[in-house]
Amino acid sequence: MYIQDDIAIKKDSTKKSVKAFISDFAKLVKFRLTITVVFSASISFLIGARQQGDIIWWNWLILILGGFLVTASASGFNEIIEKDLDKLMKRTADRPLPAGRMTTGQALVLCLLMGIGGTLVLLHLNFVAGFISVFSLLLYAFAYTPLKQKSPIAVFVGAFPGALPPLIGYYAAFTQDDLAMYSQTNASAIVIIPLILFFIQFLWQFPHFWSIAWVSDSDYKKAGFRLLPTTKADKGSAFILFLSCAVMIPAGFLPLYFGFGGIYFTILSLIGGLIFAWYGYVHLKKMTVSTAKMLMFISFIYLPISQLVLLFDFVALS
Repeated sequence: MYIQDDIAIKKDSTKKSVKAFISDFAKLVKFRLTITVVFSASISFLIGARQQGDIIWWNWLILILGGFLVTASASGFNEIIEKDLDKLMKRTADRPLPAGRMTTGQALVLCLLMGIGGTLVLLHLNFVAGFISVFSLLLYAFAYTPLKQKSPIAVFVGAFPGALPPLIGYYAAFTQDDLAMYSQTNASAIVIIPLILFFIQFLWQFPHFWSIAWVSDSDYKKAGFRLLPTTKADKGSAFILFLSCAVMIPAGFLPLYFGFGGIYFTILSLIGGLIFAWYGYVHLKKMTVSTAKMLMFISFIYLPISQLVLLFDFVALS
């Protein structure tokens, strides 16, 4: 009887340990952010695959795996570097490193394995996808992360790795030979389309991150982060945030102009851009946390919906 009770207790303890590890791992790799990045890359993969005429679903799964590992690794390195700063902020204090539930060594091993593994997986698709993924990881973890305490330019620097997933996903749809062939026969297919996908997501980063920075300004100040345009939640920052929202209006016309976006995407992007601009204007007038939160939620919704509609529009056009 006692032996059975002891076994049951050990099983229960093991389940709790596994559950706790999964929870801590999800926090270490910023699971929701990582899934968003992988989603963005996978949509671009499907656009690229449709462009070259053949969707290889196995390669799509490889991209998802490799993209997840590389993005998770970048997020983990970010938390390793900022573990002492995370202790100071309410929103990050319960992460596994600042809370002491995971050691720096354990996190470092996980991040190295994920980074190397993810890069090798993406290199299996082609060199370009693998190279861009490594560049994105290094830029996010070792350029953007340390800059957050030094200057608002960190948001500009961080916008590059934040916008690279569409490039990685798009190029992952081509073999190395396909890329060489298209560079000679249809350069726009491997230059213009992926660059526009990159550029739209690059512009989206600014209202997205500045609205988050405004909402979390008091928390960020505890860690010395300077992410708002003027480093303060003032009129200047609100005005620049409004401009970044308004820029999303013309950005939505780029796919149509370059011939790979249809009317549905254009209409949706116009509506989304106008909503961005309106709430950016409301925030400029009121400058409250609640108006910044509204902008933040709009940014969360805008990107995945617009990318899905662009995919469906592109499929319809081709």
